[in-house]
Amino acid sequence: MRHAPLKTLAALTVAAGFGGFAATAMRDGLQTPALAEPAPAVPMAAGALPAAVNGQPMPSLAPMLEKVTPAVVSVHTKQKVRIRNPFADDPMFRRLFPQVPQERINQSLGSGVIVDAAKGLVLTNHHVIEGADEVSVTLSDGRTFPATFVGSDPDTDVALMKIQADKLTALPLANSDQMRVGDFVVAVGNPFGFSQTVTSGIVSAVGRSGLPGLGFQNFIQTDASINPGNSGGALVNLRGELVGINTATFNPQGSRAGDIGLGFAIPANLAGNVMRQLASTGEVRRGTLGLETQTVDDQLARGLGLDTPRGAVVTRVFPNSAASAAGVRVGDVVLSANGQRMDTREALHNFEGLQAVGSEVTLDVRRDKAPLSLKATLREQPRAYDGSVLDARLTGATFADLPERLRQAGLDGVLVSAVAPRSRAAQNGLQKDDVVLAATSGEFSDLGGFRASFSQSPQRLVLRVLRGNARGDLAMQ
Repeated sequence: MRHAPLKTLAALTVAAGFGGFAATAMRDGLQTPALAEPAPAVPMAAGALPAAVNGQPMPSLAPMLEKVTPAVVSVHTKQKVRIRNPFADDPMFRRLFPQVPQERINQSLGSGVIVDAAKGLVLTNHHVIEGADEVSVTLSDGRTFPATFVGSDPDTDVALMKIQADKLTALPLANSDQMRVGDFVVAVGNPFGFSQTVTSGIVSAVGRSGLPGLGFQNFIQTDASINPGNSGGALVNLRGELVGINTATFNPQGSRAGDIGLGFAIPANLAGNVMRQLASTGEVRRGTLGLETQTVDDQLARGLGLDTPRGAVVTRVFPNSAASAAGVRVGDVVLSANGQRMDTREALHNFEGLQAVGSEVTLDVRRDKAPLSLKATLREQPRAYDGSVLDARLTGATFADLPERLRQAGLDGVLVSAVAPRSRAAQNGLQKDDVVLAATSGEFSDLGGFRASFSQSPQRLVLRVLRGNARGDLAMQ
């Protein structure tokens, strides 16, 4: 069984540190500003911008931003964190030292965008509100309201909240598929705790993926400055329409090194699709082809008769899947899907994760060195399996697909999402949040493969488990 190692995540700095930007240290520093001598007067440079060109005043973003900024909000979160104290469970210690705190409150700050004024719906990033016990929203006019959680999708880093307030302003969603490299865009958010900050730039790339640790990806890349605290803020076009939700920035030196013009935003079309599903059902349903693949390397390319080592070769087709109904076979090499190049298995997996149930997908494949076009209708991806359905020795455990951030980090396998106390799985040593990397039932890389590997129950069932940073084997009795 192949085990993909964890890739380094140091190169990617997620805006707000996957939980918003902690503003307390910055606030304390600002309360005691350094004193400085008054700056001497500097004459205006000869190259200053003129007030008008050819009789026309210089264009300004101000009129557009006057309509946009009221829709961009500050998102404040509070999380209770228990303080680990080796003496905290000692009654005598608590009696002698009642003032010793048992928990602390972590506060973070991010951004959000009002997308429905009548319903009070606010879009933000999942990592901004993840783990929060309390969330409040502050509007541009200074009003603050408690926010209720509607739903969240960690794999696309989109979350939806709701506030009860009047006189709200919402941003219309643009068709982000029409964005082109070179289009002007403006980012609005609350970087480093400074409210209502605006930066501008251009679209540097579209359809960007392959960033480790960030789930399913189809990012708009921009050189508009996106800094910690901007997470969940708005990326808008010059018409004041929402084209993306700011989510991440890249700097090889880390977030403290500052912005270097590599920012990423979730496209409005993707965020809107997730938002509508969350508003309707509170969860996101994804389509799947129902197959497993392997990236074509040099050796495979030679064996398959390909000119270049690219594509995803099919290694398994699950029964009753979309791929099976479309006629996909083991050994087929998927080169593109709906016209998008699929150079690796990761690219195909990312493409699947961004498609809705029932989506029509055209696959361009190579079979026996000949081109072939196949049409598939994606079916719903199972969210979890009860262990008893797979094997009696796993009764009490629930297995789910790995969070996409772990897949982007290089892991294959399934997640133990729950274990019932005193169940057979618990007695066998399985724990919640274990990652099952391999099993004697057969090879697998995801939840569908894990389910298929139990088509014949193995006489001896051993799971290879990753728990924290430690790996080990558990024999299921």
